[in-house]
Amino acid sequence: MKRVTGIGGIFFKAKDPKALQAWYKRHLGIDVQEWGGAAFTWTDGEGKPFAGTTAWNIASMQSDQFAPSTAPFMVNYRVEDLHALVKALREEGCDVLEKVDDSEYGKFGWVIDPEGNKVELWQPPAGQ
Repeated sequence: MKRVTGIGGIFFKAKDPKALQAWYKRHLGIDVQEWGGAAFTWTDGEGKPFAGTTAWNIASMQSDQFAPSTAPFMVNYRVEDLHALVKALREEGCDVLEKVDDSEYGKFGWVIDPEGNKVELWQPPAGQ
């Protein structure tokens, strides 16, 4: 079974998320949207959209999005078979959170790494 196949997103907290979002938009040209982030569409060598996106988001320091971790960041990894991977991680003794989400955006599960960082596992919907 393949485990991680790529990075689906990078999420981090900021003291002043609106100001930091504006800085990234102005200085790095990131198209920050109302939800506080951007979606980078993957492209092939000719610049044509290809098979997926990577999300990027800045949240408030008060956000509990990364709980139970106290880290100010979370990485989302793309996976091929979320349920099989979550099962394997549990069997290996990893700290896997019980909750698994299944939505129009795909399937999501979470594991806590040995240093207490919350890691998001994402199986995109078919075709992405």
